[in-house]
Amino acid sequence: MFDIGWSELVVIAVVALIAIGPKELPGVLRMVGQWMGKARKMAAEFQGQFQEAMREAEMADLKKSFDEVKEAATGFASGNIVTSLQKDVSSALSIEDIDKPAEPPAGIETSATPAIEPPAEPTTPEAPTPQTFVEAETHAAATEPLAVTAEVQPVAVPHPDAEPAAIDELKDAKAS
Repeated sequence: MFDIGWSELVVIAVVALIAIGPKELPGVLRMVGQWMGKARKMAAEFQGQFQEAMREAEMADLKKSFDEVKEAATGFASGNIVTSLQKDVSSALSIEDIDKPAEPPAGIETSATPAIEPPAEPTTPEAPTPQTFVEAETHAAATEPLAVTAEVQPVAVPHPDAEPAAIDELKDAKAS
């Protein structure tokens, strides 16, 4: 909001010390602090009122949607549903015209072809080729964990009776 750095604050403090004086400076700082507290309280109160208004607006929307659902639910009177179910059950259980084939519902045309197709014949998979065996073995070898072993190299230990020139040759062999 404000672009005040430490250098500007030091200048303000020095000017305040010179203009107000060291005797009245604590009282002035106390009064400035109280003003800052009042400003913060007002800002917090404004934010609280704004959030409360938002909650009330959300509650009004929820109440409106609840009323719409309630109106839609009253359109389905419990007697209407029960009576329609009773009619469906009684028509399904009626024994009249049992020898007659059932009539399809309105809007559905009957055709000469059956609606159910015969089941498909299962197919057998092809036999694996040698190429697939190689790929399977390669894949299995790639997924196996590898064993970690330390390589051991024989170290030549000089004999205590050996000449110093032979010991130097062994050291040179180790270094290379």
